[in-house]
Amino acid sequence: MVVEPKVKGFICTTAHPVGCEESVRRQIAYCKEKGMVEGPKKVLVIGASTGYGLASRIAVTYGYGAGTIGVSYEKEAKGKRTATAGWYNTKAFEKLAKEDGYYAKSFNGDGFSKEMKDQVIKTIQEDWSEVDLVVYSMAAPRRTLPDGTAVSSVLKTVGSELTNKTIDLRTNEVTEVTVPVATEEEIQNTIKVMGGEDWSDWIHALADAGVLAQNASTVAYSYIGPEVTHAIYKDGSIGQAKKHLYDTSVALTKEFSDIHLSARISVNKALVTQSSAAIPIVPLYISLLYKVMKKEGLHEGCIEQMQRLFTEKFVKQEVDEKGQFRLDDWEMRDSVQDAIKEVWDKITTENIQEYCDIDGYWEDFYHMFGFHYDNVDYAADCEI
Repeated sequence: MVVEPKVKGFICTTAHPVGCEESVRRQIAYCKEKGMVEGPKKVLVIGASTGYGLASRIAVTYGYGAGTIGVSYEKEAKGKRTATAGWYNTKAFEKLAKEDGYYAKSFNGDGFSKEMKDQVIKTIQEDWSEVDLVVYSMAAPRRTLPDGTAVSSVLKTVGSELTNKTIDLRTNEVTEVTVPVATEEEIQNTIKVMGGEDWSDWIHALADAGVLAQNASTVAYSYIGPEVTHAIYKDGSIGQAKKHLYDTSVALTKEFSDIHLSARISVNKALVTQSSAAIPIVPLYISLLYKVMKKEGLHEGCIEQMQRLFTEKFVKQEVDEKGQFRLDDWEMRDSVQDAIKEVWDKITTENIQEYCDIDGYWEDFYHMFGFHYDNVDYAADCEI
């Protein structure tokens, strides 16, 4: 069938299988061009099908020559409904990695569940005996806890509500949005979904099964961002979860000191992902950030970020005073943030094209779902 993009709010409800493979192919080509360094060879990526997780899987395969096991929760095609982009991305990655001679196995299901952990551990025992790097890149809106209770995360502030500019992505109209205050229960639920609890559960399960190697490393992803997004992100409900994630990294390193485990956070750059598109204020900030960073020659996408993380900062253990990798170092440069502060209050619907890279934002958005690649024939029938 012919597959076209169908956009609802901040999500695209269709994905193009050929376009998703082209996306994966381009990310692989980028890493191949950059070359290899010495690094971990048996890597588990939890949340491996899109964005930073997928880019991590590609970066370690083609940056270290690593075999990978990926965990994600995606929907396959049904009738005339396409599969999710992550489903096609995973199939494409497995195909291309295996063609290049790399081990690549993928599990599709609830990464929070004990059943998924048990399946992955069984495969590690059978195929590898142990794992030496665990990348935790889960980005889910809800989680079913071990006792069967389902909890959801919220995108809200803590303490007082926030009113600021945002962009209506459907109309490119600059409007004001008021973000409400999270209740204590909502904060705790957000921490349970997006904090470090499940990351810790994974590490404990791997260690208890004896498949976590001596001197193993684990990395989880976070974001801090500039002052303009702090109320919604750094200090908001998500921010409380990210603080818990950081505290978990410290606790894991201490708890597993006997096997010399290194558990670190990588603070990454703001990018168009399926998660960030949902956060108020952030899409406007990202489109402005793109404009400034492209002008300064500093712009990176997911694959550029993860290639730089794993072949440079990770192997050199280049961290900040809190022991975090800082992949937001270019975003947070004074020259970049000063340029954003200078124009933030000036942005209106009428001048948005002048100050913001709206086209670049939308290009990245469509690329996430396999659309808008110049060498893909979107008028052709494809097998979904």
